[in-house]
Amino acid sequence: MSKKDNQPIDISELNEMQRYVTQQAGTEPPFSGQLLHNRKDGVYECLCCGSPLFMSESKFDAGCGWPSFYQPVNEEAIKYIEDFSHGMHRIEVRCQHCNAHLGHVFPDGPQPTGQRYCINSASLSFIDDDNGEKTRG
Repeated sequence: MSKKDNQPIDISELNEMQRYVTQQAGTEPPFSGQLLHNRKDGVYECLCCGSPLFMSESKFDAGCGWPSFYQPVNEEAIKYIEDFSHGMHRIEVRCQHCNAHLGHVFPDGPQPTGQRYCINSASLSFIDDDNGEKTRG
């Protein structure tokens, strides 16, 4: 079921939660994601297209129930969209390459950026630096 790096997967290969999150801008339940407690070194990619999004070095435990990062691999990896849903004003983050919904970014993260990218595991794949193994969120 896994694809080579940077090759899009067929949307029909996504499970129900992955489809809901990436295609319908949904949110997985807190503390339920496969990659929440991942502490391995590697790269977090977009589940849908394989574009690199976050490095493990920028991951931190925010205690919010979703994988959190203080910066993307580069600013070109992420698309930012104002989100006024649910009576709130937030900044939604999407994959710049394929437009998959990833989560939101908040200005309450650690230094050096002060940002917290709160990302659904279901929108990510993780590539382990040690063995190249891919884990889908």
